[in-house]
Order: sequence, then C-alpha cells, then structure tokens
Amino acid sequence: MVVSVVVLIGVVVALFSFSRPGSATQSLPATGTGESVGFYGDSYTLGTGASDPANRWSTIISAERNWREINPSVNGLGFVNNRSNFGSDDLPSIIIDAHPDIVFVTMGLNDNFSYDFAAGDIKKQISADLDRLKLALPTSRFIVVEPFWYTDERPESVETIIGWVRDAAADIGADYIPGASHWIEGHSEWMAADGLHPNDGGYAAMAVEMDAALKVLGL
Repeated sequence: MVVSVVVLIGVVVALFSFSRPGSATQSLPATGTGESVGFYGDSYTLGTGASDPANRWSTIISAERNWREINPSVNGLGFVNNRSNFGSDDLPSIIIDAHPDIVFVTMGLNDNFSYDFAAGDIKKQISADLDRLKLALPTSRFIVVEPFWYTDERPESVETIIGWVRDAAADIGADYIPGASHWIEGHSEWMAADGLHPNDGGYAAMAVEMDAALKVLGL
C-alpha cells in the first residue's frame, strides 16, 4: 500500500529532528591518515539511531580504508526539505571548504516529504547542488548513492527522486551506486526504537552493502 503524503509529512515533522550544519554532535574527529572523504548526507549518513557514531556506515567504511572522514551530515535535510540556506553556510559549502579527495552524496530520502508541493524545486536543486560541488571540486572523485529509504512501503516519489539523482550524477560524471533504497528493506530488526532510523545492526548491514559496491568501483 502506498504511504500517503500526509502521513509521511507528519512523521518527518515529528521525528526527523533538524540540526544545523557544523553542530559539534555531528561528526567524529577525522582519525584516518589516507584520503579525505566528505559526506553530504542526512540522518542515515550522520548515524542517527546508532549507539555510537563509530557504528554508522560511513565511519565503518572509512576506518576500513584509513580514510579521513569529514561528515557534517544533518538530520532531516534534503536537497530542499528542511533547508532554508542555499549559499555560503549550507552543507555543500562545508564540503567544498574541506577540499576532500572523495565526495559522497547520499541525499534525497527526506525530499519525499516535500515532494507533493516542491517536486520541481527538488529536481532543480539536485542538479544545482551536484553541479556546484563538481565545479568547486573538479579533481575530487564523486560517488553518488541512490537515496536511502526506510520502510517496505514506497511512495511513487521514491522512484522519481531516485531517477533525478541518478541523472544528475551522470551529468557530472560521478560514480553511481544503485539499490541503496532497498538495503534495509524487510528487516524490522535493523531499525532503532524510533522506527525511522537504522540501529547498529542496520548500519552494519549498510556498511557491508556499501563496502561491496565500493570494491566494484576499485575503492
């Protein structure tokens, strides 16, 4: 059964809390000594629901590769959703200022909650963000991940936004990792008590999937 937009909006307002970029609670100190890797993401990359930030998928894969993780991801953030700043202090600008060797883009989940009234803006902003990042970081390697999803039920907007992200990734010549919206599908035991975010088991499963995808890309 398709999840109604009204229900989804109510869920995100109530439970997907919003934090400002750069919050001290948002990332661990970079501990690797290898390539620097920036993560442009939402709560599923921030690691909300994990018992410790070290258990989020981004930190697991970074530790395995000796990467210096730069992860200012923000709860509730989308390309448009929960976003009022599209300039010098927004999350892309934090990634740009860090000059990472590799950039992950794991955005789009939360835009489903704005899709009913902002579809056109979402499509434009996906391309705008990726174009801006690529222009500012021409030598960085970009890895764009299919937007994550958190329930077995999928509104039609999920596939639409996935398509927009995939097309924008192709436009900038980024590597693209498909299938991520299904990585925790059918596993309620991998969800935290809030029913919205992965728990440690869920993030571990995501890390396994991401690790396999990155090995295909030679990383």
